[in-house]
Amino acid sequence: MKELDLLLTRWLEREFDHASPGQRALFERLLALPDPELASYLVAGQAPKSVDASLPAAAPEAAAPADAAAVAAAELAALIQSIRTGNRIMSSTSAPGREP
Repeated sequence: MKELDLLLTRWLEREFDHASPGQRALFERLLALPDPELASYLVAGQAPKSVDASLPAAAPEAAAPADAAAVAAAELAALIQSIRTGNRIMSSTSAPGREP
């Protein structure tokens, strides 16, 4: 799907080098999704129905184990929003003062 290619390539070229290891892992997990599901998140703007608790978060050391699923959900939502809008992900691991 051309729209997905454009969105994903733009994020890969602009953000991947600046992304945290957790954000990179999330991006790789998104790439493994079937195109219709990925399009529902990135093109149609639907929120994922569930998040696997083992999904890596961008700042796992900042969260208590009980909060791992919530952190993973927030990181996934931030990544999807960043890909959709072309804006940089802002998280606790983002470098202050970086230009978008």
